[in-house]
Amino acid sequence: MRKLLNTLFVLSEDVYLALDGENVVLLRGDETAGRYPLHTLESILSFSYKGASPALMGKCVQDGVGLAFFTPRGQFLARASGPCGGNILLRRTQYRVADDEAASCALARNFIVGKLYNCRWVLERATRDHPMRVDVAALKEASEQIKALLPQAAACDSLETLRGLEGKGAAYYFDAAGQLVLQNEDTFSFNGRSRRPPLDPMNALLSFLYTLLANDCAAALEGVGLDSQAGVLHRDRPGRSSLALDLMEEFRPILADRLALTLVNSRKLGPSDFQYQPGGAVFLNDGGRRMVLTAWQERKREELTHPYLKEKMPWGLAPHIQALLLARYLRGDLDAYPPLLWK
Repeated sequence: MRKLLNTLFVLSEDVYLALDGENVVLLRGDETAGRYPLHTLESILSFSYKGASPALMGKCVQDGVGLAFFTPRGQFLARASGPCGGNILLRRTQYRVADDEAASCALARNFIVGKLYNCRWVLERATRDHPMRVDVAALKEASEQIKALLPQAAACDSLETLRGLEGKGAAYYFDAAGQLVLQNEDTFSFNGRSRRPPLDPMNALLSFLYTLLANDCAAALEGVGLDSQAGVLHRDRPGRSSLALDLMEEFRPILADRLALTLVNSRKLGPSDFQYQPGGAVFLNDGGRRMVLTAWQERKREELTHPYLKEKMPWGLAPHIQALLLARYLRGDLDAYPPLLWK
C-alpha cells in the first residue's frame, strides 16, 4: 500500500523555494529559512507570493511530489505538472464517460450517494455524542430527510435531477449543521454556506479546508493516471479540477466539516484567528491558517478501516484509495464505483 508521507506547508509570504541536490530549500533573501529532503515529502503547498525555481518544479514532477501554489488567504493558484503521464487508454475511457450523460450520471450518483450518506451520519453522530447539548429531534428530522433522498439519488438517471437532489440534501444538512457548533456560538454561528467570499468565520474555515481537500483529491486522481479536470457531475470549466470536485463530495462532511467542528468546539480557533474585510469578507489570518494546517495534517494521520477494502489506513490515504477504485471502475474491473461510506 502507498505510504503516507509528510506535507510541507510554506506560510511565510516572503519565502522563495529552490532546489539544492535532493532537498527543497526555503530562502528568505540570502538567508536559508529551512531545508527538507524531498524523499520525505508527499507534497508541498506554498502560500507565498515568491514562488519556486524551475529546477524545483521539475524535480517535484519527476519524483511525484505534489507542488501547489495558493494565495496567503488560501485561494488556489496553480499546480506544477509535467508531461502527461499515466495510461492514455484509461484517460480516453474517462473522456468517453464524461461526454456521455448516462454514463456520467451512473458514476456521479455514487459520488452523491456517498455525500448524502456521510452528511446524514455526521448529524446522527452528534445526536449520539451530545444528546444533552443539541436539539436531537431537529437533527433526527434532518437525518430522515436526507435518508429519504438516498434511494432517489441511487436510481437517478439525469444529471440535472441529481444536482437538484444534492442541493436539497445540502440544504437539509446545513440548516441543521449550525446546531453542531457548541462553543463560541456568537463567533461561529452558522446559517448556511457563503463563498467567494466567505462572510463569516465558519464559512471562512470551511472554504479553506475545502481548498486543501480539493488539492489532495486532484493529486490523488493524477497519481492514478486520471485527468482531474474532466468531471462528470461538475462539468468542464477552464482551470477547474472538476473531477476532483466530484471525488471530494463524499469527503466534505467527514473530513472537512468534522475537522472544522472539532477546531471550533475544542476552542482551538477563536475570533482572534480571523481577519474581517471592510466589504464583509472574512478570512483566516496567519495564526489561524497555521492552526488549521497543523490540525489537517494530524487528522490525515488518524486511522480508519476502509468500509469497502476492510483494511486500516490513514485518512490521508483515503482520497488515493478512492481514486484507485475509480480508475478500476473505468477500466471495467468493478461493476460500480464504491463511495467511502462512513458511519
